Amino acid sequence: MQVMKTKIYIPFISAIAIVLFAFASCVNDLNTLPLDKDVVTAEDVYSKPENYINVLAKLYAGLAVSGQQGPAGNNDLSGLDEGFGQYLRAYWYAQELPTDEAVIAWNDGNLRNYQETNWSSNNEFIANMYYRIFYQISLCNEFIRETTDEKLDDRGISGSIRTDIGLFHNEARFLRALSYWHAIDMFGSVPFVTEDNLVGSSFPEQITRADLFTYIENELLEIESLLESPGQVDYGRADQAAAWMVLAKLYLNAEVYINQNRYTDCITYCNKIINAGFTLEPEYAHLFLADNHRSDEIIFTITQDGINTKTWGGTTFIIHAAVGGSMDPAAFGIDGGWGGLRATPQFAGKFLNLETLRSARIPLKAAVQYPVIYVPGNYQAAGGYSTGDWAPDAAPALASVNSDNNFEGYIYFAANNAEYKFTQNPNWDVNWGDDNADGTLEPNGANLVLAEPGFYRIKVNLNNFSYSTTRTEWGVIGDATPGGWDTDTNMEFNPETREWQAVVELGSGSFKFRANDGWDINLGDNGENGTLEYDGANIAVGEPGRYFIKLALGTPDYTYTIEKYASDSRSMFYTNGQTLEIDNPFEFTSGYAIAKWKNVTSGGQTGSDLTHTDTDFPVFRLADVYLMYAEAVLRGGTGGNAGTALNYVNMVRERAFGGNGGNIAAADLTLDFIIDERARELYWEAHRRTDLIRFGRFTTADYLWSWKGAVQEGRAIDPKFNIFPIPAADVIANPNLTQNPGY
Repeated sequence: MQVMKTKIYIPFISAIAIVLFAFASCVNDLNTLPLDKDVVTAEDVYSKPENYINVLAKLYAGLAVSGQQGPAGNNDLSGLDEGFGQYLRAYWYAQELPTDEAVIAWNDGNLRNYQETNWSSNNEFIANMYYRIFYQISLCNEFIRETTDEKLDDRGISGSIRTDIGLFHNEARFLRALSYWHAIDMFGSVPFVTEDNLVGSSFPEQITRADLFTYIENELLEIESLLESPGQVDYGRADQAAAWMVLAKLYLNAEVYINQNRYTDCITYCNKIINAGFTLEPEYAHLFLADNHRSDEIIFTITQDGINTKTWGGTTFIIHAAVGGSMDPAAFGIDGGWGGLRATPQFAGKFLNLETLRSARIPLKAAVQYPVIYVPGNYQAAGGYSTGDWAPDAAPALASVNSDNNFEGYIYFAANNAEYKFTQNPNWDVNWGDDNADGTLEPNGANLVLAEPGFYRIKVNLNNFSYSTTRTEWGVIGDATPGGWDTDTNMEFNPETREWQAVVELGSGSFKFRANDGWDINLGDNGENGTLEYDGANIAVGEPGRYFIKLALGTPDYTYTIEKYASDSRSMFYTNGQTLEIDNPFEFTSGYAIAKWKNVTSGGQTGSDLTHTDTDFPVFRLADVYLMYAEAVLRGGTGGNAGTALNYVNMVRERAFGGNGGNIAAADLTLDFIIDERARELYWEAHRRTDLIRFGRFTTADYLWSWKGAVQEGRAIDPKFNIFPIPAADVIANPNLTQNPGY
């Protein structure tokens, strides 16, 4: 498809005054500001044909920036920081933070209510989304009102510029329909105003969700033939394919919105898009880089530019907020990370095998081939070794590999001041303690104490009755690892399995295991048999790729496994220094980080500005259409078929896996597969909340994730949270409004 790839830059229009506000009920909350302190009248602006394209740019700018001078300083709306208050950032918050795809380490205001899925009608972030939507609608209404044939006739505007303005008029209708789709999706029944309503003449009436559905549908059907064909307008502007996409989204979610099956209509419009000449971007990662405007996959985008379109929202927010911990900001083309966004372990499980990463408690490894002694203590239950404490027959053991009365092993102590002793057999007949805490054992001696919890190497010499303990943290090091032979790649301890684990991108070369970032305790594999020896041989990596490495210490022998994952290129986790589990949602290193979005080009060049990014946000793209088609077919829509659906899904996966290694069979193509595949393909692109609601998994117990419902293990929540509340202040101000049920 020949797409016009010139970016349109969004000017900050200080000389254009539009009547900005049509919702009398919201005046006190919204406090809209004029575009210029000297307030030029609408008639002044629209009397000059050359101004119309600038006003249209302001309509597109409503999605991309927050005010009249970038990145802050002259906000369109007052009452919330310009970064938090920008349209795309507000939409991203609402669509991602209440789901399994994202958590945020910030505790500003009531932001945490999003990730805890526990908000009220007084939440300022929800209110901001609401007012952004209706501010955008009011801008579009005014432009549509001022670009009718009657108005243009009165102003004597004719010729080619008149034709252009007619197209601008219909693009504004699309942008209004887009925002009304956001409204129906997030708020249901809302205030309703079009260009036919006089500004401020009365309180807006509330439209039902069903009637709003009909309005959006009719608007898009009316303008469908009036917009340019796909690819025939400047990149960043709406064409027919953008309208088809909103229609397809509307129909796909019709059972949620109006309790009607419209899957056949969804397939109809998916087919139109698929046949319009768009193609999948060959490299998935390129869709989220600073030169993604070159892609033929993107159907509609919110353009960003580090020089011309400065904002604290948009992809500037997404990229900066995703960088923290040990991540290198320069690798993301930015001057620093904000340490905010990560993903839940349940989302990681869409790519990684959580049964492997976080399996059930396993039996203690037996070492019957070696003489052993036992280590009972008050730590056994807390460490997962047994149901009770001080039980020699269920205690971990130390082994004498050389049968020379020198015993060692590794034991996990979960709490402070753990106490333990050594026994010769799995009973108390012969036991040793340390009466003087001097490292020498005495028969029936006092309990030994470890002040600090951790994973300890314990050595006992029964030839001279001495012992020692060393607390250990493990990592991998070598020329095959990201840090080479100079820097360890840390592993994460799994207290359930009592194993050390890491997901590591390994290159050609070799590696070893070592403790505490030093060579005093290191393990290699002399026989290439999976059994480790101290100071053993380097472990060779047969093929570069992403590996899941497990180190099983405990009672000798010490073993490891290295499992190569299928190379799904969409699995863009950053795990070094990050834990899988989110024990503390407000700690950046709690939860895997995401490295999907970057302010770097496909050629490796940093964007035009280190603070404000060049990376555009793809609102709609072809891979989404393929998955929508497949879902609509599975839900019984006609006009498509299962074979084509399977082919489309496998096209998406072949791009992800670099070949057919990830292809699925017809029997695998189920709705359960689709919801997970949509997560894998579209995460952090502001689709997830809508998808989970459509699949009945957002509020129910059918699918739980960390901190859903404000508890770490997740819980079902009130179904009222399937839609957001209308801001309480607006309900109070407008007597025509009825609050959504439950708020």
